[in-house]
Amino acid sequence: MLEVEIALDHAGFKLDVRFTCGQGVSVLFGRSGAGKSTVLSCIAGLSRPDRGRIIVEDRVLFDSARSIEVPVHRRKIGYVFQDARLLPHLTVRQNLLYGYRLAEASERRIDLDVVVDLLDIAPLLGRRPAGLSGGERQRVAIGRALLSSPRLLLMDEPLAALDMGRRAQILRYIERLRDELHVPIVYVSHAIEEVARLADSLVLLDHGKVIASGAAGSILSQPKLRQYVGGEEAGALLEAKVSAHDEVYGLTTLTFAGGSLLASEVDALIGESVRVRIRARDVSLALSPPQDVSILNVLAGQVCSIQPEPGGAMDVSIAIGATVIYARITRLSTERLQLVAGKTVYALVKAVSLDRSSTGLA
Repeated sequence: MLEVEIALDHAGFKLDVRFTCGQGVSVLFGRSGAGKSTVLSCIAGLSRPDRGRIIVEDRVLFDSARSIEVPVHRRKIGYVFQDARLLPHLTVRQNLLYGYRLAEASERRIDLDVVVDLLDIAPLLGRRPAGLSGGERQRVAIGRALLSSPRLLLMDEPLAALDMGRRAQILRYIERLRDELHVPIVYVSHAIEEVARLADSLVLLDHGKVIASGAAGSILSQPKLRQYVGGEEAGALLEAKVSAHDEVYGLTTLTFAGGSLLASEVDALIGESVRVRIRARDVSLALSPPQDVSILNVLAGQVCSIQPEPGGAMDVSIAIGATVIYARITRLSTERLQLVAGKTVYALVKAVSLDRSSTGLA
């Protein structure tokens, strides 16, 4: 779907990246200054690489060797910025139709009514941007980009200026875009919870270079990459299905390849697939099933490996059936439990640690 191989040297910052992305949501992830937004700008045509090529759906947008550089307005790419950048003198409806008119009539694949319903913005149509909340403005900006019928949608940290409640709301709408409209998305973020909820593939950037790229779950769990992901946020990303809801206690049962988990109530229907992020710091270990404890999730497994971490911590990988999760414990605990590869252990995971920020529709 997307092939990027570009180099750029601007104001002392050197960008040299190569990666490919498929369908779904591809997240460019890394610390501030890693080059994420610069890559997005090059794909959109707002910045010009010194050399390389950019291809979307077999259409060459840029190729320095062949002197190809498709203008911005002909790339058929939608762009959602950190700030909504709506036209202040136009109503919401007029802003949306502005995006619609950017697409040639023969190539319009998304209708106004579909976008209005998908993003739940019907009550906003007659209002102007100054009267909207930050979350409402971003939903309108997303709708305007979608109505240009893009072959590719670029999103540059669209939640950065929003509070946690608004972020959760917009994430839910982006999940719907992914699942219902099937528009390929390249999404820039440095927030691990956004990666866990949205990413089908992940491109990890640092100082203008690609450190790793591939399936999000695989990259997030690689010990050697945790310094880039963030040690406190490192862990496993599981694919699971909702099998039951307990309305009395506000719990959801999630079934995965290896067993089941109880999580704080998940906003998904029974049978739906979800992603579950289990942080290593939220997992404790025992050599036998504990009695009379508050922890609801006790998963039997085998130690796969033990990896020392800075500060005296140890990261222990545990196979739970066909699934691998991680526990971050002290070196003292590792020695007291006499942990070695192949030893049977019980992983203890609090249900409350698997909250809305840890789960999302797959």
